[in-house]
Amino acid sequence: MSQQRSSYAVGTGLFIVLGFAALAYLATQTSSVANVHQGASYTVDAHFTNIGALKERAPVKIAGVRIGQVQSITLPPGQEVADVKLTIDKSYDRIPQDSVVTIFTSGLLGDQYVGIDYGSSQQFVANGGTLARTKSSQPLEEMLGKFFGAGGVSDNIGGTYTVKADFSNVGTLSVGAPVKMAGVAIGTVQTVVADPVKLDAKVTLAIDKRYNAIPDDSSAAVFTSGLIGSQYVAIQPGGSPDALKDGDEMVLTQSAMQLEDLIGKFLVNGSSSDTKSAGNGKSDIPPAGKH
Repeated sequence: MSQQRSSYAVGTGLFIVLGFAALAYLATQTSSVANVHQGASYTVDAHFTNIGALKERAPVKIAGVRIGQVQSITLPPGQEVADVKLTIDKSYDRIPQDSVVTIFTSGLLGDQYVGIDYGSSQQFVANGGTLARTKSSQPLEEMLGKFFGAGGVSDNIGGTYTVKADFSNVGTLSVGAPVKMAGVAIGTVQTVVADPVKLDAKVTLAIDKRYNAIPDDSSAAVFTSGLIGSQYVAIQPGGSPDALKDGDEMVLTQSAMQLEDLIGKFLVNGSSSDTKSAGNGKSDIPPAGKH
């Protein structure tokens, strides 16, 4: 009997030890403990307005493959932008300077990591250089906004310039809404205010300085993402050789289309078509022999 109890105790102890070992392994695979970098490397900087729960030694990945780790995270005094230093394996020393650096989350509740999406520049970031195009960690509110069609933009840490546009109706357009060109987010709505004199809405657009060649005869329209999505401002480039400058005003604008207007247009078009075919028994086709 005592021998059976002894065997049972040994088996139970072994099971507990194996369980703790498995938990320890899983913990190292889902945390920064497993991300210790080895071999020759170089460092680059990236700046973020929000790092979320990113930690030192978090992975740096390209196409899902780990190529380095986060070396340090600092917030310089008087600044509102976090400086993140990335240690990257020297085997990956041809990263284009216009690559986009984004903070992602592994799964639904996993740790955060840094992902690099290659750009198209022929110049590569060097040791001690900076990857200027970044996308910060996104709070839950922003992710829900994207789900409903609000979209998002990369952080404009390099600076923006502003242009103005007047609309007779902005619908539900709000501050922070995307400004898009060819479907690509290039800025955000900075302010939306009512003009007490003209009785319309004055909208200020903050556009990334990289997009500084937009023709000054371009048009701006308020559109809606999907059926029930958020509204945004779309810019349709014109053909002028002169570009918009900081403080300029866009003359050509198209206001938001209200649901009632859309339904009204649909009903009017439908009724006019019915009238042509059946109204008063008349037809749009002239009788034979008459011109």
